[in-house]
Amino acid sequence: MTHPTRIEINCTTGETTTHELTADEIAQRETDAALAVIEQAEREAEATAKASAKASGDAKLLALGLTAEEITAR
Repeated sequence: MTHPTRIEINCTTGETTTHELTADEIAQRETDAALAVIEQAEREAEATAKASAKASGDAKLLALGLTAEEITAR
């Protein structure tokens, strides 16, 4: 099994070196990936809640007698 690596580039010389990740770096990488999944789920839930609130508001405005054009003009 190959180990995850990181690449360092010396901007002055252009030299690149490849290093295997340490156990701590691997653990941090896994933690970061898990947090990214959680944050993405939170963003999706927020977008769904906003869309639901907008649809509810639009339905209420329609019930009051506004037209779709009037609702979208706001």
